[in-house]
Amino acid sequence: MFSTDDSIVAIATPPGRGGIGVVRISGESSPEIASRVLNRATPLEPRHATFTRIRETDEVVATYFPAPHSYTGEHVVEISAHGSPVVLQAIVASAMAAGARLAEPGEFTLRAFLNGKRDLIQAEAVADLIDAATPLQARIAFDQLEGTLTERIAAIEGELFDLIARLEASLDFPDEGYHFIEPSDAGRRIRCVATRIGEVLAGAQAGRMIREGATVVIAGRPNVGKSSLFNRLAGTDRAIVTPVAGTTRDLVSESVEIEGLAVTLVDTAGWRETGDLVEREGVARSEKALGVADLLVLVLDRSEPVCREDKELLARTANRPRIVVVN
Repeated sequence: MFSTDDSIVAIATPPGRGGIGVVRISGESSPEIASRVLNRATPLEPRHATFTRIRETDEVVATYFPAPHSYTGEHVVEISAHGSPVVLQAIVASAMAAGARLAEPGEFTLRAFLNGKRDLIQAEAVADLIDAATPLQARIAFDQLEGTLTERIAAIEGELFDLIARLEASLDFPDEGYHFIEPSDAGRRIRCVATRIGEVLAGAQAGRMIREGATVVIAGRPNVGKSSLFNRLAGTDRAIVTPVAGTTRDLVSESVEIEGLAVTLVDTAGWRETGDLVEREGVARSEKALGVADLLVLVLDRSEPVCREDKELLARTANRPRIVVVN
């Protein structure tokens, strides 16, 4: 377990080279640490971007955010330098030599939570916003960061608190004849709260899909056109297509975006019994892929009657979300 009382430092921008990189220092002594690192005789003016230098390292722009008006709720100094990993690491090393500790992953957001700047839902939204791969993911994460979900939960909590208070007050004074809520009204309000909770839970399922993306598995017996369909959906010749049944022997995947949703397409080996050891392993992997899919796309060959393998696959997936494609 690490301390939350000392000052921490870390690079706040992504790894790699860029025009600008940012080093963040947070903690009670961050202004003093910055003054030891910067080639500057006077303290930084709060909330002003100041052009200065890091001794023997780089020209930088330093900004001081006094507590509690900062991301973490502590004193924070952000140093913007040229985005060379060597330069940024040198600034971090100088700050550590001046008394800072290297931050653990997520520790700045942890301190924001501990200091009341973010709740747990908003802290999760920060990670989701950083990891967003589609505009829809970014928008949902930003809404959560703005507190939309927090407000909905707080409204439900407030309604329940008022309802409980009225019920308890009615129970505490039965002999005096005080009734702070009628039974019919209590039932109506409870049903209303249950409906609102159901709406939040339903939105959570959709939100999970948007945040994590969806896995779509294309399945069917050999040579029905699975790989051709996979390539069309992926927009590239990712899977090998030949007239030979059993060409696909392993899982082939490709990530695409469909109306803002991150989708992982998975092409599978043809569904059939086989004595070929390699193909049998491919079929086993296909079966595992079916078990984790959010959506199944089952491909049937229209030029032939529905065979035993088709019927078996249709029966095994009858209770799963699926689309049946006739090729």
